[in-house]
Amino acid sequence: MTNHDEVAAVRPLTLAWASRHLDVGERIVRAEALHGGITAEMRRLTISTRDGGTRHLVLRSFVDPLYVGHAEEWLNREADALTLLAGTGVPAPGLVAVDPTATHCEYPSLLMTHLAGRTVLDDEGVEARVPLLARQLVAIHALRPFPKLSTSLEQGRPHWRPREYVALTTADTVVTPKGADAAVWAAAIDVIRRPAPPYEGRFLHRDFQPGNVLFDVPPPGSADARITGVVDWAATSWGPTDLDVAHCSTNLALLHGPAWGLRFAEAYEEAGGVLAAAASERLYWRVRDGLACSEEVQQVAQPWRKAGRTELTTRAVEERLDAYVTALMDALG
Repeated sequence: MTNHDEVAAVRPLTLAWASRHLDVGERIVRAEALHGGITAEMRRLTISTRDGGTRHLVLRSFVDPLYVGHAEEWLNREADALTLLAGTGVPAPGLVAVDPTATHCEYPSLLMTHLAGRTVLDDEGVEARVPLLARQLVAIHALRPFPKLSTSLEQGRPHWRPREYVALTTADTVVTPKGADAAVWAAAIDVIRRPAPPYEGRFLHRDFQPGNVLFDVPPPGSADARITGVVDWAATSWGPTDLDVAHCSTNLALLHGPAWGLRFAEAYEEAGGVLAAAASERLYWRVRDGLACSEEVQQVAQPWRKAGRTELTTRAVEERLDAYVTALMDALG
Protein backbone atom coordinates (compact mmCIF):
# COMPACT_ATOMS: atom_id res chain seq x y z
CA MET A 1 0.00 0.00 0.00
CA THR A 2 1.29 3.45 -0.86
CA ASN A 3 1.87 5.79 2.07
CA HIS A 4 0.75 8.97 0.33
CA ASP A 5 1.74 11.27 3.21
CA GLU A 6 5.32 10.02 3.28
CA VAL A 7 5.72 10.04 -0.50
CA ALA A 8 4.21 13.52 -0.67
CA ALA A 9 6.98 14.72 1.64
CA VAL A 10 9.31 14.33 -1.35
CA ARG A 11 8.97 17.53 -3.38
CA PRO A 12 6.92 17.09 -6.57
CA LEU A 13 9.61 17.84 -9.15
CA THR A 14 12.13 15.71 -7.29
CA LEU A 15 9.63 12.86 -7.01
CA ALA A 16 8.95 13.01 -10.75
CA TRP A 17 12.68 13.10 -11.52
CA ALA A 18 13.39 10.10 -9.31
CA SER A 19 10.45 8.20 -10.80
CA ARG A 20 11.86 8.68 -14.31
CA HIS A 21 14.94 6.72 -13.27
CA LEU A 22 13.04 3.62 -12.14
CA ASP A 23 12.61 0.48 -14.18
CA VAL A 24 9.44 0.05 -16.24
CA GLY A 25 6.50 -0.86 -14.03
CA GLU A 26 8.11 0.40 -10.81
CA ARG A 27 6.82 3.19 -8.59
CA ILE A 28 7.78 4.91 -5.35
CA VAL A 29 5.45 3.79 -2.56
CA ARG A 30 7.16 5.13 0.53
CA ALA A 31 9.69 7.77 1.58
CA GLU A 32 11.39 7.68 4.96
CA ALA A 33 13.64 10.38 6.38
CA LEU A 34 17.13 9.20 7.31
CA HIS A 35 18.84 10.92 10.19
CA GLY A 36 22.47 11.51 11.07
CA GLY A 37 23.62 13.77 8.24
CA ILE A 38 24.61 17.40 8.70
CA THR A 39 24.74 19.00 5.25
CA ALA A 40 22.00 17.24 3.25
CA GLU A 41 18.46 15.94 3.56
CA MET A 42 18.40 12.16 3.16
CA ARG A 43 15.42 9.92 2.37
CA ARG A 44 15.10 6.20 1.81
CA LEU A 45 12.66 5.49 -1.01
CA THR A 46 10.80 2.19 -1.14
CA ILE A 47 10.19 1.07 -4.71
CA SER A 48 7.42 -1.35 -5.66
CA THR A 49 8.77 -3.70 -8.34
CA ARG A 50 6.93 -5.42 -11.19
CA ASP A 51 7.10 -8.82 -9.50
CA GLY A 52 5.30 -7.55 -6.40
CA GLY A 53 8.43 -7.11 -4.31
CA THR A 54 10.22 -3.99 -3.12
CA ARG A 55 13.67 -2.47 -3.30
CA HIS A 56 15.18 0.70 -1.88
CA LEU A 57 16.98 3.77 -3.17
CA VAL A 58 18.43 6.73 -1.27
CA LEU A 59 17.71 10.33 -2.24
CA ARG A 60 20.19 13.01 -1.16
CA SER A 61 19.10 16.65 -1.53
CA PHE A 62 20.84 19.85 -0.48
CA VAL A 63 18.11 22.14 0.85
CA ASP A 64 19.86 24.21 3.51
CA PRO A 65 20.86 27.63 2.08
CA LEU A 66 24.14 27.29 3.97
CA TYR A 67 25.13 24.33 1.79
CA VAL A 68 23.22 24.76 -1.49
CA GLY A 69 25.99 26.95 -2.88
CA HIS A 70 28.41 24.01 -2.57
CA ALA A 71 25.98 21.38 -3.79
CA GLU A 72 27.02 21.33 -7.47
CA GLU A 73 30.66 20.69 -6.63
CA TRP A 74 29.88 18.15 -3.91
CA LEU A 75 27.34 16.18 -5.92
CA ASN A 76 29.54 16.06 -9.02
CA ARG A 77 32.40 14.83 -6.88
CA GLU A 78 30.22 12.19 -5.24
CA ALA A 79 28.82 11.05 -8.59
CA ASP A 80 32.35 10.73 -9.99
CA ALA A 81 33.47 8.81 -6.89
CA LEU A 82 30.55 6.39 -7.00
CA THR A 83 31.23 5.76 -10.69
CA LEU A 84 34.88 5.03 -9.94
CA LEU A 85 34.05 2.78 -6.99
CA ALA A 86 31.70 0.52 -8.94
CA GLY A 87 33.34 -2.88 -9.22
CA THR A 88 36.32 -2.07 -7.00
CA GLY A 89 35.25 -4.15 -4.02
CA VAL A 90 34.78 -1.08 -1.82
CA PRO A 91 31.16 -1.33 -0.58
CA ALA A 92 29.79 1.99 -1.80
CA PRO A 93 26.33 2.90 -3.14
CA GLY A 94 25.72 2.68 -6.86
CA LEU A 95 24.96 5.89 -8.73
CA VAL A 96 21.45 6.00 -10.23
CA ALA A 97 21.13 9.66 -11.25
CA VAL A 98 22.37 13.11 -10.28
CA ASP A 99 20.95 16.62 -10.75
CA PRO A 100 23.71 18.84 -9.32
CA THR A 101 22.28 22.14 -10.55
CA ALA A 102 18.61 21.45 -9.72
CA THR A 103 17.71 21.50 -13.40
CA HIS A 104 14.93 18.97 -12.81
CA CYS A 105 14.48 18.99 -9.03
CA GLU A 106 13.57 21.67 -6.52
CA TYR A 107 17.04 21.31 -4.98
CA PRO A 108 20.35 19.77 -6.09
CA SER A 109 19.92 16.01 -5.66
CA LEU A 110 21.51 12.61 -6.12
CA LEU A 111 19.80 9.23 -6.33
CA MET A 112 21.76 6.11 -5.36
CA THR A 113 21.27 2.50 -4.39
CA HIS A 114 20.55 1.59 -0.79
CA LEU A 115 23.05 -0.44 1.21
CA ALA A 116 22.18 -2.89 3.96
CA GLY A 117 23.42 -2.36 7.50
CA ARG A 118 23.39 0.48 10.00
CA THR A 119 25.74 2.90 11.67
CA VAL A 120 26.97 1.80 15.08
CA LEU A 121 28.01 4.53 17.50
CA ASP A 122 27.78 2.67 20.83
CA ASP A 123 30.81 2.04 23.01
CA GLU A 124 29.98 -1.66 23.17
CA GLY A 125 31.96 -3.61 20.59
CA VAL A 126 34.25 -0.74 19.61
CA GLU A 127 37.33 -2.92 20.15
CA ALA A 128 36.11 -5.24 17.38
CA ARG A 129 34.99 -2.46 15.01
CA VAL A 130 38.22 -0.43 15.04
CA PRO A 131 40.25 -3.07 13.15
CA LEU A 132 37.41 -3.40 10.62
CA LEU A 133 37.40 0.36 10.09
CA ALA A 134 41.17 0.33 9.68
CA ARG A 135 41.14 -2.47 7.09
CA GLN A 136 38.38 -0.74 5.14
CA LEU A 137 40.30 2.53 5.03
CA VAL A 138 43.44 0.74 3.83
CA ALA A 139 41.35 -0.71 0.97
CA ILE A 140 40.07 2.74 0.03
CA HIS A 141 43.58 4.18 0.00
CA ALA A 142 44.73 1.33 -2.24
CA LEU A 143 42.55 2.62 -5.11
CA ARG A 144 44.58 4.14 -7.92
CA PRO A 145 42.53 6.63 -9.94
CA PHE A 146 44.12 8.86 -12.55
CA PRO A 147 43.57 12.41 -13.84
CA LYS A 148 39.99 13.06 -14.87
CA LEU A 149 41.10 14.59 -18.17
CA SER A 150 42.42 11.23 -19.34
CA THR A 151 40.18 9.53 -21.90
CA SER A 152 41.92 6.18 -21.63
CA LEU A 153 40.21 3.22 -20.05
CA GLU A 154 41.36 0.50 -17.72
CA GLN A 155 39.09 -2.53 -17.35
CA GLY A 156 36.26 -0.49 -18.79
CA ARG A 157 36.40 2.30 -16.20
CA PRO A 158 37.32 5.93 -16.94
CA HIS A 159 40.43 7.25 -15.26
CA TRP A 160 39.68 9.89 -12.65
CA ARG A 161 41.42 11.62 -9.79
CA PRO A 162 39.62 13.88 -7.30
CA ARG A 163 40.75 17.37 -6.37
CA GLU A 164 43.58 17.98 -3.93
CA TYR A 165 42.46 18.00 -0.30
CA VAL A 166 41.37 21.28 1.30
CA ALA A 167 42.13 22.10 4.93
CA LEU A 168 40.04 25.07 6.00
CA THR A 169 41.29 25.34 9.57
CA THR A 170 43.96 27.91 10.33
CA ALA A 171 45.87 28.75 13.47
CA ASP A 172 43.67 31.83 13.81
CA THR A 173 40.31 30.04 13.59
CA VAL A 174 40.89 27.36 16.26
CA VAL A 175 38.51 27.58 19.24
CA THR A 176 40.22 26.58 22.48
CA PRO A 177 37.71 24.76 24.72
CA LYS A 178 36.75 26.32 28.02
CA GLY A 179 38.98 25.07 30.81
CA ALA A 180 41.61 23.65 28.46
CA ASP A 181 45.32 24.00 29.24
CA ALA A 182 46.19 27.16 27.35
CA ALA A 183 49.85 26.22 27.00
CA VAL A 184 49.06 22.81 25.48
CA TRP A 185 46.63 24.30 23.00
CA ALA A 186 49.02 27.10 22.09
CA ALA A 187 51.68 24.49 21.34
CA ALA A 188 49.18 22.49 19.26
CA ILE A 189 48.20 25.60 17.32
CA ASP A 190 51.88 26.32 16.66
CA VAL A 191 52.12 22.85 15.06
CA ILE A 192 49.71 23.83 12.29
CA ARG A 193 51.42 27.15 11.69
CA ARG A 194 54.15 25.12 10.01
CA PRO A 195 53.95 24.27 6.31
CA ALA A 196 52.19 21.00 5.54
CA PRO A 197 54.66 18.09 5.37
CA PRO A 198 55.41 16.56 1.95
CA TYR A 199 53.30 13.51 1.16
CA GLU A 200 52.56 10.89 -1.47
CA GLY A 201 48.99 11.44 -2.63
CA ARG A 202 46.31 8.80 -2.27
CA PHE A 203 42.58 8.54 -2.91
CA LEU A 204 40.84 9.81 0.25
CA HIS A 205 37.27 9.50 1.46
CA ARG A 206 37.91 12.67 3.47
CA ASP A 207 35.03 12.05 5.92
CA PHE A 208 35.72 8.45 6.88
CA GLN A 209 34.35 7.99 10.40
CA PRO A 210 31.84 5.72 12.19
CA GLY A 211 28.85 7.85 11.14
CA ASN A 212 29.60 7.09 7.46
CA VAL A 213 30.19 3.35 7.80
CA LEU A 214 27.42 0.73 7.83
CA PHE A 215 27.76 -2.50 9.79
CA ASP A 216 25.98 -5.80 9.89
CA VAL A 217 26.07 -6.44 13.63
CA PRO A 218 25.03 -10.01 14.50
CA PRO A 219 23.47 -11.09 17.81
CA PRO A 220 25.86 -11.74 20.72
CA GLY A 221 27.61 -15.06 20.46
CA SER A 222 27.35 -15.36 16.67
CA ALA A 223 29.79 -14.44 13.90
CA ASP A 224 31.74 -11.19 14.04
CA ALA A 225 30.43 -7.86 12.76
CA ARG A 226 31.27 -6.87 9.21
CA ILE A 227 31.18 -3.66 7.21
CA THR A 228 28.40 -3.55 4.61
CA GLY A 229 28.89 -0.07 3.23
CA VAL A 230 30.75 3.22 3.23
CA VAL A 231 28.62 6.26 2.40
CA ASP A 232 28.90 10.03 1.86
CA TRP A 233 31.61 10.41 -0.78
CA ALA A 234 30.94 14.11 -1.43
CA ALA A 235 34.25 15.20 0.09
CA THR A 236 36.41 12.71 -1.85
CA SER A 237 39.89 14.17 -2.24
CA TRP A 238 43.51 13.45 -3.12
CA GLY A 239 46.04 13.77 -0.32
CA PRO A 240 48.00 12.05 2.47
CA THR A 241 46.65 8.87 4.06
CA ASP A 242 47.42 10.52 7.41
CA LEU A 243 44.58 12.96 6.81
CA ASP A 244 41.89 10.27 6.57
CA VAL A 245 43.40 8.41 9.52
CA ALA A 246 43.49 11.61 11.54
CA HIS A 247 39.83 12.35 10.83
CA CYS A 248 38.63 8.92 11.88
CA SER A 249 40.90 9.06 14.92
CA THR A 250 39.37 12.35 16.06
CA ASN A 251 35.85 11.00 15.68
CA LEU A 252 36.69 7.83 17.59
CA ALA A 253 38.28 9.91 20.35
CA LEU A 254 35.15 12.03 20.70
CA LEU A 255 32.74 9.09 20.47
CA HIS A 256 34.56 6.56 22.63
CA GLY A 257 37.39 8.36 24.41
CA PRO A 258 40.89 9.63 23.55
CA ALA A 259 42.50 6.18 23.82
CA TRP A 260 40.51 4.97 20.80
CA GLY A 261 41.68 7.96 18.79
CA LEU A 262 45.26 6.96 19.47
CA ARG A 263 44.52 3.29 18.83
CA PHE A 264 43.12 3.80 15.32
CA ALA A 265 46.44 4.83 13.77
CA GLU A 266 48.03 1.69 15.20
CA ALA A 267 45.20 -0.45 13.77
CA TYR A 268 45.63 1.21 10.37
CA GLU A 269 49.31 0.27 10.25
CA GLU A 270 48.57 -3.24 11.51
CA ALA A 271 46.17 -3.58 8.56
CA GLY A 272 48.97 -2.70 6.13
CA GLY A 273 48.42 1.05 5.86
CA VAL A 274 51.39 3.41 5.54
CA LEU A 275 51.60 6.70 7.43
CA ALA A 276 54.20 9.45 7.54
CA ALA A 277 57.52 8.16 8.85
CA ALA A 278 58.39 11.09 11.11
CA ALA A 279 56.54 11.62 14.39
CA SER A 280 56.44 15.38 13.71
CA GLU A 281 54.61 14.79 10.43
CA ARG A 282 52.11 12.43 12.03
CA LEU A 283 51.53 15.00 14.75
CA TYR A 284 50.84 17.70 12.17
CA TRP A 285 48.01 15.82 10.46
CA ARG A 286 46.40 14.51 13.64
CA VAL A 287 46.55 17.80 15.45
CA ARG A 288 45.26 19.61 12.38
CA ASP A 289 42.13 17.45 12.29
CA GLY A 290 41.58 17.70 16.04
CA LEU A 291 41.85 21.48 15.94
CA ALA A 292 39.50 21.60 12.95
CA CYS A 293 36.89 19.86 15.07
CA SER A 294 37.19 22.61 17.70
CA GLU A 295 35.33 24.94 15.35
CA GLU A 296 32.30 22.69 14.92
CA VAL A 297 31.89 20.67 18.13
CA GLN A 298 28.19 21.48 18.33
CA GLN A 299 27.57 20.31 14.75
CA VAL A 300 29.50 17.11 15.35
CA ALA A 301 27.78 16.23 18.62
CA GLN A 302 24.18 16.90 17.62
CA PRO A 303 23.72 13.92 15.22
CA TRP A 304 25.30 11.61 17.79
CA ARG A 305 22.77 12.68 20.42
CA LYS A 306 19.93 12.16 17.95
CA ALA A 307 21.29 8.66 17.35
CA GLY A 308 21.02 7.86 21.06
CA ARG A 309 24.31 9.05 22.54
CA THR A 310 22.51 11.61 24.70
CA GLU A 311 25.45 11.87 27.11
CA LEU A 312 27.57 13.43 24.37
CA THR A 313 26.63 17.02 25.07
CA THR A 314 28.59 19.79 23.44
CA ARG A 315 30.47 20.28 26.68
CA ALA A 316 31.27 16.58 27.05
CA VAL A 317 32.62 16.44 23.50
CA GLU A 318 34.70 19.58 24.11
CA GLU A 319 36.25 17.90 27.16
CA ARG A 320 37.08 14.78 25.14
CA LEU A 321 38.58 16.91 22.39
CA ASP A 322 40.77 18.69 24.93
CA ALA A 323 41.89 15.36 26.39
CA TYR A 324 42.62 13.98 22.90
CA VAL A 325 44.68 16.98 21.77
CA THR A 326 46.61 16.79 25.06
CA ALA A 327 47.21 13.06 24.51
CA LEU A 328 48.49 13.72 20.97
CA MET A 329 50.91 16.36 22.19
CA ASP A 330 52.13 14.00 24.92
CA ALA A 331 52.50 11.03 22.56
CA LEU A 332 53.93 12.71 19.45
CA GLY A 333 54.86 16.23 20.41
